[in-house]
Amino acid sequence: MQGSGGPVRVRPVTPLPPFQSVDDARARLDAAGYLASPEIATSAFLADRLEKPILVEGPAGVGKTELARALASALGRKLVRLQCYEGLDESKALYEWEYAKQLLYTQLLKDKIGEALAGAKSLSEAAARLGAEDAVFFSERFLLPRPLLQALLSEQPALLLVDEVDKADPEFEAFLLEVLAENAATIPELGTLRARHVPRVVLTSNAARELSDALKRRCLHLHIDFPGRERELRIVRARLPDISARLADSVTRAVEKLRTLELKKSPSITETLDWARALALLNAEVLSADLLAATLNVVLKHESDVEKARASAAAVAAAAEPD
Repeated sequence: MQGSGGPVRVRPVTPLPPFQSVDDARARLDAAGYLASPEIATSAFLADRLEKPILVEGPAGVGKTELARALASALGRKLVRLQCYEGLDESKALYEWEYAKQLLYTQLLKDKIGEALAGAKSLSEAAARLGAEDAVFFSERFLLPRPLLQALLSEQPALLLVDEVDKADPEFEAFLLEVLAENAATIPELGTLRARHVPRVVLTSNAARELSDALKRRCLHLHIDFPGRERELRIVRARLPDISARLADSVTRAVEKLRTLELKKSPSITETLDWARALALLNAEVLSADLLAATLNVVLKHESDVEKARASAAAVAAAAEPD
């Protein structure tokens, strides 16, 4: 569901056929709990059939991450998530070696290692013999796959979510581009490991920094903004079927008005849902100016925004009146 913020209804991970059409993509996303617009459904269909990543941009709270989760469900793919942050490097994103496990094996096999080195006439000869056994200690049994490698080596078709890629350093972005372009990763001790199934990839960005042209060229671009009131009302009604239609209408009208104010952070769809739940618990049918002022802290997260909204409470409450 676009921007719902709550858990998507996840089917058992059973691979499903590719999307057959845009309408099929939209219907399957809807069944997964995501109300897709025509633009979103079209991007999902093309990304699946062209096997291209989607770069999803837009403000926080509009449902970018939820789209990836729903897309994985709609395609019957295992979801693998890589959360990006400043300083993220290859070892955290691709793989690490389980050195403790390697050490344990070394201790258990020390007698065999001694036999292999017996009779070596020099240090260099001993090192050469030991080097010939690298495959024993640098094999997949000691490999600890991180999200990128998990998606490539998954026995089941996977969907890789690279969340908030704009938070990672440009150097990591270049590394990521190489992995996505080849659908493979090179591990010096093992060689090149290629994808068992080409993963579908969704990258999200809040535009914290400008992404490279190379990455943008590699991806289909999709911008998701806050939904219009009618779409947001559908989301609220679908996610909160127990609240009254009148209250759902009033809340979405109020949120639409709040987003026209010059706020530090406009309400996300998740916060719309939280507000509707809170008002239902207060037995509200519509938003009066007093009730609105008393509950703004549920939907707005900065005190300066709350004060600005309280100053406009009468106008917001008037906008919240259902037709």
